Amino acid sequence: MSTVSLLSDDDLAPEARAVFDDIRATRQVEHVNNFWRALAHDPAQLAAIWNRLKGVMGPGALDPLTKEMIYIAVSAANSCAYCAHSHTASARAKGMSDEMYAELLAVIGMASQTNALANAMQVPVDDAFKAT
Repeated sequence: MSTVSLLSDDDLAPEARAVFDDIRATRQVEHVNNFWRALAHDPAQLAAIWNRLKGVMGPGALDPLTKEMIYIAVSAANSCAYCAHSHTASARAKGMSDEMYAELLAVIGMASQTNALANAMQVPVDDAFKAT
């Protein structure tokens, strides 16, 4: 259950409405996700998070599908069910196949296991792996 109400378009402050308009235009969609509707209670934070997300997830050295798959992995590590669902849907829309998703989950599981073991054993980092 949400700890804040999800604001409808009719309940938005003008500043939040402007962000919703940009979300719709940028994503070329009509639907604005519940995450944004929850954040809309604080229009300044809504705008800051949206603008940061546009920059990070926008064009860059990594392709959009890779960025979504990284988001899925971090969402799994942080136990964020909402983000895992949202970014899995987005990755699928960007071309992630069932085979790619299965392999991604295998990598996430493997990394989680080896990270936990290395952390538990406090294995020192090899000099060859350290940045110069």
